[in-house]
Amino acid sequence: MSGHGAPVPMTSRKAGPLTGTADVPGDKSISHRSLILGAMAVGETKITGLLEGQDVIDTAKAMRAFGAEVTEHGGGDWSVHGVGVGGFAEPESVIDCGNSGTGVRLIMGAMATSPINATFTGDASLRKRPMGRVTDPLALFGATSHGRAGGRLPLTLVGAAAAVPVRYTVPVPSAQVKSAVLLAGLNAPGETVVIEAEATRDHTERMLAGFGATLTSEDSPEGRVITLTGQPELRPQTIAVPRDPSSAAFPVCAALIVEGSDVLVPNIGLNPTRAGLFTTLREMGADLTFENPREEGGEPVADLRARFSGTMKGIEVPSDRAPSMIDEYPILSVVAALSQGKTVMRGVKELRVKESDRIDAMARGLEACGVRIEEDEDTLIVHGMGPGGVPGGANCATHLDHRIAMSFLCLGLASQRPVSVDDAGPITTSFPVFEPLMTALGAVFETTSIPA
Repeated sequence: MSGHGAPVPMTSRKAGPLTGTADVPGDKSISHRSLILGAMAVGETKITGLLEGQDVIDTAKAMRAFGAEVTEHGGGDWSVHGVGVGGFAEPESVIDCGNSGTGVRLIMGAMATSPINATFTGDASLRKRPMGRVTDPLALFGATSHGRAGGRLPLTLVGAAAAVPVRYTVPVPSAQVKSAVLLAGLNAPGETVVIEAEATRDHTERMLAGFGATLTSEDSPEGRVITLTGQPELRPQTIAVPRDPSSAAFPVCAALIVEGSDVLVPNIGLNPTRAGLFTTLREMGADLTFENPREEGGEPVADLRARFSGTMKGIEVPSDRAPSMIDEYPILSVVAALSQGKTVMRGVKELRVKESDRIDAMARGLEACGVRIEEDEDTLIVHGMGPGGVPGGANCATHLDHRIAMSFLCLGLASQRPVSVDDAGPITTSFPVFEPLMTALGAVFETTSIPA
């Protein structure tokens, strides 16, 4: 079943070139953080270009439940009247974060140092995901949690009555964990320090600074050391959300594998901690160019042009690049399947605890489509079959995972036979306009799970 209703089976099939402009939605990571930090500021934060997918809508509902006034004005324009750091009210009902691991973990961090209780749940996929990686460091502040076995949802978090600052080394690269600790540190006295051995996406640090928090980030022998001074008064902001590079990955990669394609994707955020996929694609030989580079809202952006690239070759993707493209490995594995030679993706064990076990989901689906795969706990190897070389013809399980669904639908556009997914419903959580956007470019999708 989909996370928000009955399954929506869908099939994609080979068609003509993909051409035109793809206006992808706003960045999901920045959208979540805009709402949460807006709720923790004093005054009105104005947001344009907010991603209106279900994940972000669920975060908006949660901020209302904690006492902030969150208003939708239409066309991606929103406003948030915040309650200030430490000003959250105790929710009257359970906080349902749907499919969003980012939403639930960041919200837990934001409330963990206020003396209130909140119970969190989510859809079937989110209830399987580990929360201990967040509740463990939050316990250092003085928060306590009570959940299902393994720290899974539903889970009640009891905020710290007298929070203390912490010094925490993130055990695995995770922007969600780092961000949860920093948000918790806002309402703790003194300095909260987060150390990450491998740098992860830094939207939280950039946005905290924009809202007026005192924060430093420096490299050391231990890794990146981020120091936050607690109990600031956050100033409301006007935020223009860049468009999401993780969403842009799908029309970009589809254009690279569908013969004759030429697609422009404007206004894409190119934060260095998020742009690993585009670096990797160019190393493989992709015809991918960055036009009109500029800066908007403290984030680097550019227009991406992607053209069919029939000479792409497999490479070994450096493991230290994983944090900057962790969400993009599913669609990269599709590109790899239609390239020459093998593509080796190491350092990707984080994929096993995403919305699904993404290594297993992509491996099984690609194998069903005729692609040779090797894998272990931390590695995925795809043996490419060249342009047009993937037989296809399979019905692939999505496991309630939006990125798995979109990846296999893109594969069907360049396979010899159609490719189906058992449920395209979860796509609405992150990319609600995926189907009409891709169809406008020339993609052929049908709401049926049986390949013709």
